[in-house]
Amino acid sequence: MKFAKRLEWCDSSDVGDILKALSDPEILSLAGGLPAPELFPIEEVKTATALVLDREGDKALQYSSAQGDPRLREMVARRMTDKYGTSAKAEEVLITNGSQQALDMAGKVFLEEGSVVLCESPTYLGALGAFKTYGAEFVGVETDSDGMIIEDLERKLKEIDDVRLVYVNPDFQNPTGIDWSVERRKAFAEVVGRYGVAAIEDNPYGELRFEGPCPPSIKSFDRAGVVISLGSFSKIFSPGMRVAWMIAAPEILSKFGDMKQNAILCSSTLHQAQIVAYNEMFDLDAHVERICKVYKKRMSVLIDSVREFFPKEAVVVPPAGGLFAWVELPEGVNAREVFKVAVEEHKVAFVPGGAFFAEPGHENYMRLNFSNVPEDRLKEGIRRLGAVLSQIM
Repeated sequence: MKFAKRLEWCDSSDVGDILKALSDPEILSLAGGLPAPELFPIEEVKTATALVLDREGDKALQYSSAQGDPRLREMVARRMTDKYGTSAKAEEVLITNGSQQALDMAGKVFLEEGSVVLCESPTYLGALGAFKTYGAEFVGVETDSDGMIIEDLERKLKEIDDVRLVYVNPDFQNPTGIDWSVERRKAFAEVVGRYGVAAIEDNPYGELRFEGPCPPSIKSFDRAGVVISLGSFSKIFSPGMRVAWMIAAPEILSKFGDMKQNAILCSSTLHQAQIVAYNEMFDLDAHVERICKVYKKRMSVLIDSVREFFPKEAVVVPPAGGLFAWVELPEGVNAREVFKVAVEEHKVAFVPGGAFFAEPGHENYMRLNFSNVPEDRLKEGIRRLGAVLSQIM
């Protein structure tokens, strides 16, 4: 039996090791990026679903357009314009099955074997996996607390052949929690526009902001039409529905529409209609505000616990939103070794940070999730990890 060459590029070992560890029900997990299930609006979804089935059941249970429900596309365009200044129109919106599908389609649209993707250092593990499947090579761009360093981005665009895509996660980045400054967003859009290279602005966490309004999106500064903006209902509503979106110039969007049509025909007609009905009947912003209050408290408990139980050499910066905290350990401490001891001897898990870098090394980092763990369990999980670190360091 002959398999496609792309399977050679599909390395899921990091995720596989983590998922294998988490299959043990005794594991206290600070690893995943899951929303808190107790915050899902279950009763409201029941009500919205009843309305959908009564009002349009024959359509909601049928195939539909690959582009997505026109009402949902209009809702997304309006929401992104109001919150991020994106100035999107409904015809510039494509509904996808989660943001991960959009990343996979980006690989199909832009990448060939040997194509180069520039990304933050570190960057989202799921994007590395999606693009690697198409034979991409990755080059990390220097990143600080304000985001990608523009001078290094431009230097690499000048020096590296066949850069097909720049991938960034500017709002409470996974894994670091970094929130890009407005100045970096504006400068990034100017540079990628000047070089005419496609750029993906992946933003599943931006509305999970603990204080103040959302900053302008990178897309809002895009004058050349090269920025593709991704968003999702997974973190602010329901990940199980797998409803997300992309906003792009029409000539780009049509390519993604073709790929989606060939791959899955359409997204769930029912789930799209459920979100439309929910938005008609209830206040999504109020729901997101409730989520943010819970996550802010959990983040504070995690940060306080790290400072109490971790060795003083460990460095953590409180994120201003999102789902994750990023911990830097001293040079020479390998977080993969910490993970093994933590899981086997202390029944607690996290994600070793080396998996998030395009280049090897950087093993002295760890990503901790605070959204899916109650406060008392968060403190206990950090206490256990602190014991492991004290043992190893």
